[in-house]
Amino acid sequence: MSGYVLGTTEVADTFAEAFPMRYARLVITAETESWAYEAARSATGFATSVIGCKCEAAIERRLDAGDTPDGRPGVAVLLFAMDREGVGKRVIDRVGQCVMTCPTTACFDGLPGAERTVALGATLRYFGDGFQASKVIAGQRFWRIPVMEGEFLVSESVGVGRGVGGGNLVVGAADDPAALAAAQAAAEAMRGDGVALPFPGGIVRSGSKVGALTSSSMLASTNHQMAPTLRAQVDDTLVPEAVGAMYEIVIDGVSEEVVREAMRRGLHAAAVAGATHLTAANFGGKLGEFHFPLSELRDPP
Repeated sequence: MSGYVLGTTEVADTFAEAFPMRYARLVITAETESWAYEAARSATGFATSVIGCKCEAAIERRLDAGDTPDGRPGVAVLLFAMDREGVGKRVIDRVGQCVMTCPTTACFDGLPGAERTVALGATLRYFGDGFQASKVIAGQRFWRIPVMEGEFLVSESVGVGRGVGGGNLVVGAADDPAALAAAQAAAEAMRGDGVALPFPGGIVRSGSKVGALTSSSMLASTNHQMAPTLRAQVDDTLVPEAVGAMYEIVIDGVSEEVVREAMRRGLHAAAVAGATHLTAANFGGKLGEFHFPLSELRDPP
């Protein structure tokens, strides 16, 4: 497969294909950083893919006390879904079940001024059973919901922005340990403001294709073209002979540029960490309107 060489790493002449998504940013705070992180970790669970989880979510970054609305340690979380209604439903469910339930937390809108919003505190307030109270601070309304150790403070609504989902990079090497080490280096480099890596550790071993060859009921099935163990069994394999393991990193971002630059960072980090082959997954341009050719990522970040 033609492409270019980055150091000793072959980079395929292909592109990652991504599609429009909607997203919300939640700022979760608590008395300690560990409790804020625990709430964020819980709220982003079971959120690897819209195919089975209905949303994709990940921790964006940790926040110092000076960077949060209430002056406490915090964590920023990004949650993506296919439309505003999907974002709203998942945000309400996850904040209600995973953040409000966590000791000492509060939850704030991380996209103030967004054109569209979904009702968060305005919905969760009914848990207060008539004992809830509202408070307006600097023109923004919050709800104080009584709980057993005090009050849960939550923004009345959260903004919904336009993002990009499904950017990706596929990292290959001679064996599993080498491929995983390179993928981990790439995932670490990709993290940053505006980036969500929704899979465990940012890495997915079970890359998929749309539909299935043997079943009309499957929305997705194993990407047989990138499975090294199937190389000799399929005519359309994309796995080079010297590659024994491949991992995919899926990137959601708040903009096309954010996804592109995350891919650039990941590509160069994987090459430095020992990847022998780098490629990307696409669906012939039929699935998403955003295309990220690997040839455009040749220059270092």
